[in-house]
Amino acid sequence: MKPGATRAWAALGRFLAPADRVLLALSRGRVGVGAAAGLSTLLLTTTGRHSGQPRQVPVLYVRHGGGLVVVGSNWGGDRHPGWSANLLAQPRAEVTARGRTTAVTARLLTGEERRSAWEKVAAYWPAYDAYATRAPDRAIRVFLLTRSPETSA
Repeated sequence: MKPGATRAWAALGRFLAPADRVLLALSRGRVGVGAAAGLSTLLLTTTGRHSGQPRQVPVLYVRHGGGLVVVGSNWGGDRHPGWSANLLAQPRAEVTARGRTTAVTARLLTGEERRSAWEKVAAYWPAYDAYATRAPDRAIRVFLLTRSPETSA
C-alpha cells in the first residue's frame, strides 16, 4: 500500500491541512505542504453556507475537462468535508495558486463525467481509491471548477 493511502497518512493529513492553509494564504498559493511534496495544490475559498463568510481550504487538483477537478474525500472519513457542502450551496468560489486568484464556478460531477474525472484524479493520487473504500456509505464528491465569466482578481 502506498503511504498516501494509509490511515496514518490520513491522520497526518488532517494535522497538516491547517498548516497548509496558512502557508498557501500567506504565499498567495505559491508555497504549501502539498506543493513541497510535489503535488498540485490550490487554496479554495468558498462561501460558508451558514455564515456567509469566506472559508479557505487547501485541496489537491487535477486539470481535466477544461477546468480543475477537486475531490471531497475528507481523507476517507465518514462525512463530506464542509467545503463541498459550501460549493453545493454556493457554486461560486475562488482558487489561489501560483500567486494568482481566479473566480471559478463549481459543478458537481455525476455519471460518466464523474467516472472519467475519478480515473484521472486516482491516477494522480492513488490514495483516493483507498479513501473511497474507507467511506463506503457516501459517494465522494467530485467537482469541476471552471473559470467564471468575471475576470481574475
